[in-house]
Amino acid sequence: MRKLLAIILAGIMALAMAACGRSTDSAPAGSTTTKGTIGVAMPTKTSERWIKDGDNIKNALEAAGYKVNLQYANDDIPTQVTQVSDMVTKKNQVLVVAAIDGVALKGALKDAKDAGIPVIAYDRLLRETDAVAYYTTFDNYKVGVQQGESLVKGLEASGAPKPYNVEVFAGSPDDNNATFFYKGAMSVLQPKIDSGELKVRSGETDFNTVATLRWDAATAKKRMENLLTKSYTSADVNGVLSPYDGISRGVIAALKGAGYGSGGKKLPVVTGQDAELESVKSILAGEQYSTIFKDTGKLADATVTMIQQIASSQTVTTNDTSSYNNGVKVVPTMLLDPVSVDKSNIQQVLTDAKYYTADQLK
Repeated sequence: MRKLLAIILAGIMALAMAACGRSTDSAPAGSTTTKGTIGVAMPTKTSERWIKDGDNIKNALEAAGYKVNLQYANDDIPTQVTQVSDMVTKKNQVLVVAAIDGVALKGALKDAKDAGIPVIAYDRLLRETDAVAYYTTFDNYKVGVQQGESLVKGLEASGAPKPYNVEVFAGSPDDNNATFFYKGAMSVLQPKIDSGELKVRSGETDFNTVATLRWDAATAKKRMENLLTKSYTSADVNGVLSPYDGISRGVIAALKGAGYGSGGKKLPVVTGQDAELESVKSILAGEQYSTIFKDTGKLADATVTMIQQIASSQTVTTNDTSSYNNGVKVVPTMLLDPVSVDKSNIQQVLTDAKYYTADQLK
């Protein structure tokens, strides 16, 4: 009997030790056990879209069983470097990084690679580093094409006589996406500039000249004011290529200050991007002409899918392995499709996607 009791007791102790040694990563579906911590570095809260991005990723990751270390850097590069370095020090399982400057994080990302921490570039390519494993974004060249096409469509519907007077704005020169937007838009506009259908009275079309550092609305407003003073004392501007809704609002503020939108002087056709609520309402009010809708909920879902595939050692799903060379390597990328929206379809597209409610758009 004593031998039997000893055998039973030894078996119970072995089972208990095995249970203590189980990894939390193997917890069954629906378990409240956390799988690990994911570091998410976002650039700023000054843009409505980045707040949505951060919230979407956090919610999706938490629903999948992860803890989330979500940090915003308020457009300050040293702050973001420190935040990413801290995520590495704390051994966050995967890093998701939407960079302020695509090159400035090289040192922190090297530390992540040395620590065996995979890095996903989120909507902004991380450049000049081999530490970035994957990239999730929208088809940025297509975004630019849609902006150019929307500008032309609006000009043709405006009733203004040809040639149309237009001005060109681009995004921040330290954001890799900005060049894709610009090149896509200019693929539509440059042939029409060359043919004389479009006229850039300022002569400013070079990317480095028309770029807007940090995508800043105040910077765009000041440049538009200068363009109006320099080139439009005896003519009206008919259209403005704007790559982002914040820039669009700065441009429109400058135009209104010069008398456009009142006294029978029509506002020009102004494009945009990100479907920020203020700009959506501006479109519905007949001020901004269009924007590009990028469903950041879908982008967050695609990123979380990547994280889960990395964690389970599955093949990570991408659909572009040639377009995004960061200067050191071609980064495997998951591209999502953008949608061009204007007054004719914006309310339906955004409410159908549950991006805004009908009440929010009133």
